[in-house]
Amino acid sequence: MRNLPGYQKQLYEKYYGYALKTVFRYIYRYDKAVDVVNDGFVKLFSHFSRFNCQEPEHLEKILMGWIKKIMINTAIDELRRQNMLPEIGGIPEYVWEEADSQQTAEQRLYYKELILEVKQLPPSYRIVFNMYVIDGFSHQEIAGQLGISVGTSKSNLAKARAHLQKKLNSDIGEADICSS
Repeated sequence: MRNLPGYQKQLYEKYYGYALKTVFRYIYRYDKAVDVVNDGFVKLFSHFSRFNCQEPEHLEKILMGWIKKIMINTAIDELRRQNMLPEIGGIPEYVWEEADSQQTAEQRLYYKELILEVKQLPPSYRIVFNMYVIDGFSHQEIAGQLGISVGTSKSNLAKARAHLQKKLNSDIGEADICSS
């Protein structure tokens, strides 16, 4: 695929929003997330010969999983370079709509709200939460990727869930007060 720029462009344009949405769960400054996505696509195109699909009827699903894995690994590499401290920043509204056109407006809104809450977690909790809950990594895989123990991964996930639950409960309490 390295020698087929037309196909690279089509693949890039089709999956750019998906890749950006994936990276933005880890890198919160829009311009830095765009750089990470572009770095991820460079890796994808340079290693495309490694992509192997044994089930052609599931090609797109398998390709999206591969893209997701590359983007997450590229984002984690960037966080390591920053000592796991993400740069906070906003993301333009159009990116939320572009990122997954198959979702309803309500699903996009809930997803956006979840990501904004996850964004408030301490970095170590946030990364483990993203990898385990949203991206489906096992604690063993997370431990290997981040250089932590499996126990630390499990502990960080429990603490992240507790923080989010507390926030959810306080938001529900505020909504009850406002509706009274």
